[in-house]
Amino acid sequence: MFIYILSMELIIVGSVAFDSIQSPYGKKEKLLGGSAVYSSIAASILSKSGIVGVVGDDFDKKYYAFLNSKKINTSGLMQANGKTFNWGGRYEEEMSEAYTLHTHLNVFEEFNPKINMEYRNAEFLFLANIDPILQLSVLKQMKNLKFSLLDTMNFWIETKKEQLLEVIKKVTAISINDTEARQLSGEWNLIKAGLILQKMGPELVLIKKGENGTIIFYRNNYFIAPAYPTTNTKDPTGAGDSFAGGFLSYLAKNKTINFGSIKKATVWGNMIASFTVEGFGVEKLEQLTKKDVEKKIEEFKKLISF
Repeated sequence: MFIYILSMELIIVGSVAFDSIQSPYGKKEKLLGGSAVYSSIAASILSKSGIVGVVGDDFDKKYYAFLNSKKINTSGLMQANGKTFNWGGRYEEEMSEAYTLHTHLNVFEEFNPKINMEYRNAEFLFLANIDPILQLSVLKQMKNLKFSLLDTMNFWIETKKEQLLEVIKKVTAISINDTEARQLSGEWNLIKAGLILQKMGPELVLIKKGENGTIIFYRNNYFIAPAYPTTNTKDPTGAGDSFAGGFLSYLAKNKTINFGSIKKATVWGNMIASFTVEGFGVEKLEQLTKKDVEKKIEEFKKLISF
């Protein structure tokens, strides 16, 4: 096992997986994926991060080497006997929804995140989409948090809503898609839904609308950030996690949290997500640089200014 030792700015807790993806643009097997992978690679453009997850004995040393090459600390990545989490999905022409073909949790089924001493003083935390009971456990282990971002999904809203609401009370921010925002808030109108979600505890609510961008609710303000209109979407897997990694890395790098920095971080995250969807798995993120993102932001400004 390779371990890259760094002082941590951002800790990411989530899944590490092998994905099998089908879309109108092709079919790929055993792609490196999972929420912790997408978000940490996206974050690595600006910020140092450490991941917490579990992999099986089929997770070859080359994957550790790749993550370490992106200056991602893997000392929190546990290896267990068995196979790594494996997910298979298919996208149709509209690319708006993934149709799950198989989900093999494997070693991820017994995942119980332990935050090592090296990680516990990190100021920024991304709680990716895992059981809210585990998310709450992670929060209790952190010692010096400045900002925590929570992601979730409809399954946890349906099956563990009480535990999820407990976690929501304790985080700085929640990132959620429009369908989940409506489900959790009980309100169809997304502006009203965002305000309801804020009353549940977090001072920041990010409602993701896919190709239609993101709505931000921060304290008494809200802002609508359009998505970059890409014409080359091949695989939307990991776009939301890439957004989260980019968003948090921008805040961690700039050390300032206010409405202005949150708007800029949202646009930064959206731009990274727009690169992610243009390739299968993390292939477009692998060589992505700060200059690439900055160039796209300049193009984006021309599209939305008037």
